[in-house]
Amino acid sequence: MKLFLLGFMGAGKSYWGKQLAEHYQLPYFDLDEVIVEQEGMPVADIFNEKGEEHFRKLEGEVLRELTLSNDAFLISCGGGTPCFSDAMDFMNAHGKTVWLNPSVPVIVERLQRKQYKRPLIQDLSREDLLAFSEKKLAERQPFYEQSQVVISDDEVTLETFDKLINNA
Repeated sequence: MKLFLLGFMGAGKSYWGKQLAEHYQLPYFDLDEVIVEQEGMPVADIFNEKGEEHFRKLEGEVLRELTLSNDAFLISCGGGTPCFSDAMDFMNAHGKTVWLNPSVPVIVERLQRKQYKRPLIQDLSREDLLAFSEKKLAERQPFYEQSQVVISDDEVTLETFDKLINNA
């Protein structure tokens, strides 16, 4: 089984990625963590020093490399991954795409808890964070909507995943 977890920042991709990889006994990759390891610097530094275009190109390459060199896995993608390098078409052709889509208030609540760790949003007020999240989510939604499985519950369980993933 090849599973790709997609969704906005704070959707739960890293949390559920680890849980589901263990549950399904799959190798787990966090796409951003793999990139950080390869580049030897945090994502924010890659953006600042080499630019978003470089990061997105690298992201597409690493995604393809992981996908084609592993028979089974679960990959937690970055929030923007599906929007670049024809990644949605690639992921849909090579595995199951699962969009974690909690409500915007839940996303904002989760982001606020670790806002200091995210350079893109660390200085935003709650109102600005809400506006930013709504705007970015609207931009990315056409890509996310191409997912084979959509989980829109604010509270998700392993049983929810089992039911939806096995029926997709």
